[in-house]
Amino acid sequence: MTYEEKMEYYASIMKELEHFDTPTVTNAVATYPALSDCLGLYEPHKTNWYTDERVKCLYPDLKPRCGFAVTCVYGMPSVDFNRRSFGDILAAIGESPKPVILAMKSNLPEEYRRKNALIGGNMLTAFKQVGVIGVVADGPARDLEEMRPLEVQCEFTGLTAGHGFMPVEAVNVPVTICSMDVAPGEVIHMDQNGSVKFPAKYLPSVLEFCKQIEAKDLKRQAKMKESTDPEEIAKIMKGIYE
Repeated sequence: MTYEEKMEYYASIMKELEHFDTPTVTNAVATYPALSDCLGLYEPHKTNWYTDERVKCLYPDLKPRCGFAVTCVYGMPSVDFNRRSFGDILAAIGESPKPVILAMKSNLPEEYRRKNALIGGNMLTAFKQVGVIGVVADGPARDLEEMRPLEVQCEFTGLTAGHGFMPVEAVNVPVTICSMDVAPGEVIHMDQNGSVKFPAKYLPSVLEFCKQIEAKDLKRQAKMKESTDPEEIAKIMKGIYE
């Protein structure tokens, strides 16, 4: 299989994974490493493999998104460094296999980070045109209604009305976004619950385990809905939470 064929194969799996929510994908990746339908890629508590409660989904009505990670870092103006630009981010997205989830890191001091929007309507339009289907970031966004028709899933820490000048510090470097460590080329799956990452080579296994987990969950929940007996319900849940 050529590189191009492999990327097309991976993209087809990503499309299938968009039928599952991110918690199911997270379960398949590492939540329950003792279970047979979990890859156990990470120690679930101490490894930064999914986002925390700081990220907010701007468009919860959109379906899940899954794509290859491209990363960028924004920071404070510096007289010593101005070598990177917005064009470098677009180029990295263009060079990446598709689809792309853009992970945007804000390297601003806290008092500036909380009020400087990392993205708005113009930027998101540009990103979508070169292959971005989702964005996850550790700072705020703006232009909520202007971005909505683009149907690009967005996860930010909130909304704000403006921003100052924020130069690009780096493109396609490992970043940490609200407790999720992600490197360029890894897979990100995102929905209204947050984002999770894992290496692309595990895509086939993640998809297979998601199918198994969904089938088990539906069966388990159907059984619980037939009973009001605490002991019986505890038996149905045994092996997961005790």
